Amino acid sequence: MEGMNDDHMHGMMMHNTSDGGMNMTNPHKMMMHMTFFWGSDAEILFSGWPGTRTGMYVLALIVVFLLAFMVEGLSHSRLMKPGSTHHVTAGLVQTLLHTLRVGLAYLVMLAIMSFNGGVFLAAVAGHSLGFLLFGSRVFNKPSATVPAAKTSDLPPMSC
Repeated sequence: MEGMNDDHMHGMMMHNTSDGGMNMTNPHKMMMHMTFFWGSDAEILFSGWPGTRTGMYVLALIVVFLLAFMVEGLSHSRLMKPGSTHHVTAGLVQTLLHTLRVGLAYLVMLAIMSFNGGVFLAAVAGHSLGFLLFGSRVFNKPSATVPAAKTSDLPPMSC
């Protein structure tokens, strides 16, 4: 197939044309992976980041891990007191938390779309540890004052 890199059939070589379109013939521009791959030479979230240095790749994996961990933390947070009479304030806090959670979740999704296996594993590990600490029954003891059905200030994540 024209435009496919014979050495890396899992990606397509692409570059911008003068009319704003994409041309798939120049092999020296951008590599866009279409399947999972392993290695530290990846672009995650931002152009040129983390670069080719292994230390920066490890930092990128830690960032993705922490983003996924924070998504779980926000998904299971209990910041508002039950029975609060400040409905407007409570609604604004819920909206802010929801916005932050969705934004972080989209960043994790975009990082996974780099198709790097290490990034995928870091995201899954962050979500898993976050759920273990914040959402599972291992560390959360049910409170007598909080109804059993209400485990978070935010509704569950859904697509």
